[in-house]
Amino acid sequence: MIPGAPAELPPPGLPGLNSDWSRLVTTPGLDRVGRTWHVLDNRVPDPRLTLLCVHGNPTWSYLWRSLLAAAPVGVRVIAVDQLDMGYSERTGVTRRLAQRIEDLCLLSDRLDLAGPVVAVGHDWGGPISLGWAQRNLEMVSGLILTNTAVSQPEGSPGPRLIRIVRTRAILETICVRTPLFVGGTLALARPRLDRKVRAAYASPYQRPSRRHAIGTFVDDIPLSSGHPSREILEEVAAGLDELASVPSLILWGTSDPVFSGGHLQDLLERLPHAQIHRFEGGGHLVPEDADIAPVVYRWVDGLGLPGSPALPATVRKPLWDAVDRRAGDQDVALVEMGSTGPSASITFADLADDVGRLAAGLSAFGVNKGDRVGLLIPPGIDLAACVIACWRIGAVVVVADAGLGARGLGRALASARPAYLIGVPKAMRVAAALRWPGKRITTRSTPADRLLGVAGDLASVRELGSGQPIPEPPTEQDLAGIGFTSGATGPAKGVRYRHGQLQAQRDALIDVYSITGEDRLVAAFGPFTLFGPLIGIASVVPDMDATSPATLTAAAFTAAVEAVRATLVFASPAALRNVLKTADEANSRTGLSQIRLLMCAGAPVRSSLLRSMVGLMPGAEAHTPYGMTEVLPVADISLEEIESAGAGGGVCVGAAVAGVEITISALDEMGRPTGPLTTAPGVTGEICIRAAHMRDGYDRLWATEDAASQPPGWHRSGDVGHLDGTKRLWVEGRLGHVITGGDGPITPVGIEQAVSELAGIADVAAVGVGPAGAQVLAVVVVLSEAQRRAGLASHDLAGRVRDKITWADVAAVLTAPALPVDTRHNSKIDRSRVAKWAETILAGHRARPM
Repeated sequence: MIPGAPAELPPPGLPGLNSDWSRLVTTPGLDRVGRTWHVLDNRVPDPRLTLLCVHGNPTWSYLWRSLLAAAPVGVRVIAVDQLDMGYSERTGVTRRLAQRIEDLCLLSDRLDLAGPVVAVGHDWGGPISLGWAQRNLEMVSGLILTNTAVSQPEGSPGPRLIRIVRTRAILETICVRTPLFVGGTLALARPRLDRKVRAAYASPYQRPSRRHAIGTFVDDIPLSSGHPSREILEEVAAGLDELASVPSLILWGTSDPVFSGGHLQDLLERLPHAQIHRFEGGGHLVPEDADIAPVVYRWVDGLGLPGSPALPATVRKPLWDAVDRRAGDQDVALVEMGSTGPSASITFADLADDVGRLAAGLSAFGVNKGDRVGLLIPPGIDLAACVIACWRIGAVVVVADAGLGARGLGRALASARPAYLIGVPKAMRVAAALRWPGKRITTRSTPADRLLGVAGDLASVRELGSGQPIPEPPTEQDLAGIGFTSGATGPAKGVRYRHGQLQAQRDALIDVYSITGEDRLVAAFGPFTLFGPLIGIASVVPDMDATSPATLTAAAFTAAVEAVRATLVFASPAALRNVLKTADEANSRTGLSQIRLLMCAGAPVRSSLLRSMVGLMPGAEAHTPYGMTEVLPVADISLEEIESAGAGGGVCVGAAVAGVEITISALDEMGRPTGPLTTAPGVTGEICIRAAHMRDGYDRLWATEDAASQPPGWHRSGDVGHLDGTKRLWVEGRLGHVITGGDGPITPVGIEQAVSELAGIADVAAVGVGPAGAQVLAVVVVLSEAQRRAGLASHDLAGRVRDKITWADVAAVLTAPALPVDTRHNSKIDRSRVAKWAETILAGHRARPM
């Protein structure tokens, strides 16, 4: 006989829990005797909306306290303790999934719950809340799911932790006789929970008699076909079709050892309309690991609003138009350079043929419109052909810079969940070892393909496509690609683009730089490898490590220019710096004089660097386009305009290019961009952009996308700057790097520019040390002469820095051997890491490498 016990109220003083929220509610007649529940309820009269929150195992309604604390006016939040859990009655009855759904329906009736209701579930509370929603469709206006599942992904034996605990010999010991399961679940929180919060979670489960349902919950997970709850769980899963019209949000901790990315993918396939936000690094207890309340209420506020606006009707040519147009040309389309000269090349005629065969072959292989295809191919011919072939059949290309490293790439692919992976053999080995998602296709077959789970190679795909028809092409509204940011300011984000937006980007670059069919491009910056074929001009990929721009030498650069007699060059500052550094290698070379345009972007560019490069290519006009993965180009400025702009407290990036609007959202005293959008000169704030070639959104990062899209139709760039009287834009740094002290916000770039003018300074970073709102300014410099010493600067250097910075109080000047930079551009200073390093120095700790 299972022992019973009456419902109780939680003890006072549990952190974050308002005792006024607690109430006991009895459902008469349940189990023929009536059962009493403990619920948290903010008891809003006549609510405009109600959240019904259901916990999993072994938590209780305490999991949802942040939603109660942050509830907006007019929103009622009810968080239940399921029977036999938390502080609800111990019934003495084993309650399985079907019973728990029925229990919740009876409770909602007893609470006189009326719509609109948003059902919120976590863990085993997910299927229960979904089962309740299916039975109460008339009042359901939304669904929010956090790390849960309604089915095991095909081929999955179930979560390993659950399978271990389900072993009959240990289930009773771990779940009931001891508090090990409770403690183990709480240990999954990231970061570790405060001791008092852990004690609050454990408080209803102090005795074995109060932990019986923890064991029955684990036992109720239907991992086998004959399990008593298998049928009802399958009904809940199948019934998600009924919820296709109900707005849904999935909040997911990505480092959950219980529910994997496969469980998330299963939910997305069953709720394809659901919006999702992945909390990178969050674990199983995502309502504890992340501040979900602001995300929940921002989403709730938008219920009933339209999603992404449709693109305006255009007559732009498709992305593959230039390749089709030049299908009969024997002119070179793309050249790959090796250490001794061209290593591979392809004509436009052969490229068009290859794209056609690959498109038809991929379709025959099983790649359908809308399928995501991850591409792990270095810049070059195979990459261009595969990207254009995927676009031609409506597949969505997923591209992440190899410079992110295996961990960063794995994170990106786990986010995008491509159905297919096309990659070089080395990438296939890594994909197999790290179990990256996607059916694998290698660019070149090797004897290890079977061991690596490779399903085919490009040669066999081309053979499949020979003579086969190509499916109908996608429209401008269809999703075309997901490109991941560099990760310079946090985990890389997947940026979505539709076909029409990429077409507009291609056309904007042609217009801004007056590109004609007579131009030829050196693509020394990975993302621009595709623009030659898309524009219909010859292009060349220099001999360099695409993941490290600083590996481009002058000899390799000159050889690339000569290979196609290039007129256009696109490179990052790090690449150009090394070209200048190694320029003696190319003294005997000629052939740079025909270059008419040098484009350098990806990080702030010093005019001295551009002036030196123009010295190598005297016919070139140097430009620095300003933009980002989310929208490029935004603005443009020539070297002459940079030199005439003078000092302005930031980097002048020029005026907006045609078709782009730039506004500023002013910073408040805490450095937050709270001001309305303005074009008034001299107002420092977040740079906001609107353009036809702007990104569609962030992939599976709903909260990030929502925050970056205010007001709707604009992109909040995360960059800080101001407009001057002639509408030129000056960039002053990143929003997250603004220094907030007692005198208001201070932006870093102007300080860094001023200090860099001092003799003997090679590099500099201005950072804030201390808590937001009470930070002090620290200036970290790298001296021109090589040094190993790190720490406080000499009295003389500190004095010179302070004399230079007259508009802000410099609390400390430090020296370091080098400053950390991002992997893609080798140029963007990671000021967050510098700030943490400076804080340790000023706290008296020994200097460690950044």
